[in-house]
Amino acid sequence: MRDNSADFRELFLTDAPLMDVRAPVEFEKGAFAQSINLPLMNDLEREQVGTCYKQKGQQAAIELGHRLVSGQTKQERIDAWSEFARSHPQGFLYCFRGGLRSQLTQQWLKNEAGIEYPRVIGGYKALRTYLIETTDAAVAECDFVLIGGLTGSGKTQVLTQLNNALDLEGHANHRGSSFGKHATPQPAQISFENALAVDILKKRAAGVSQFVLEDEGRVVGSRAIPLGLFRGMQHYPLVWLEESFELRVERILTDYVIDLCAEYIQVHGVEQGFSVFAARLRESLASIVKRLGGERYQRLAAIMDSALIEQEKSGAVDEHRGWIAGLLGEYYDPMYAYQRDSKGPRIEFAGDHGALLQYLQERRDRAA
Repeated sequence: MRDNSADFRELFLTDAPLMDVRAPVEFEKGAFAQSINLPLMNDLEREQVGTCYKQKGQQAAIELGHRLVSGQTKQERIDAWSEFARSHPQGFLYCFRGGLRSQLTQQWLKNEAGIEYPRVIGGYKALRTYLIETTDAAVAECDFVLIGGLTGSGKTQVLTQLNNALDLEGHANHRGSSFGKHATPQPAQISFENALAVDILKKRAAGVSQFVLEDEGRVVGSRAIPLGLFRGMQHYPLVWLEESFELRVERILTDYVIDLCAEYIQVHGVEQGFSVFAARLRESLASIVKRLGGERYQRLAAIMDSALIEQEKSGAVDEHRGWIAGLLGEYYDPMYAYQRDSKGPRIEFAGDHGALLQYLQERRDRAA
């Protein structure tokens, strides 16, 4: 039998398959990309056992657990674990602290299915603590530089061409602005933090000591950037991406209209997909009505409505440029211009895509 493991670094660097035997409610609050939830107890069973533990102690709780998970229920769970173990011979299992639940799962797998399968020592809590420490260590030990720029300038495209980038918006599944929601939901806060930490871990293992990330606010959608990293972002040096107004309009048209509509159609089907997409776009504009002001909002909303009607009828997206240009010129650009002025002393370089990439690559090479 392979040994139980406390080598958390190796588990994450190798994407070792992980069988999470916690209850579904625990898994949904936060998990790891390579983990699959195959619980020992479902949410109701866990709640009943927890209540029993508080009222009557550990032994009574264990006995109740055995009664709740018995017979056909027990067999179905052992079958699911066995299938995972056979499909993932290099994997591990864990519960919250690496205690009773994971040990019982191991015991049942061995006794009932003849499978010896190792567990993670310390369980989910130890893995989670390790990842928190990984991010904190990077903030303390590594060099960071931020990419700033006006809305639609293509900051994400620059990040995708760098091997030392951390894509906060990618990990949060959100583009960061009021219009940034995708057709699929954001990960849980803890899952977002875990994925970011694993990204940092893998890049540091590959020799990266300087990271590039987009200049963001405290939250990306509804996911908060880890506090230590966010505090650092308030004083890290900046590079500023410059792009023409016309190209920024086209990029937003592609990202927030053409590609986003396709996303919703892929998730919801053609008819419902377009309807959900249109509602999402209108919601996004309405969410900033107070900052836009009533007159400006009404004017841009009318252009958007007309554009959506035409898009649904003919597939043409040309009319969307009207509200996009208005929103950029009258709202986002003045806001970002103010931010650029306030961050001016930290900007060490400004240029277009090609110039910025070259500068960042040279900067990384100097750090190495």
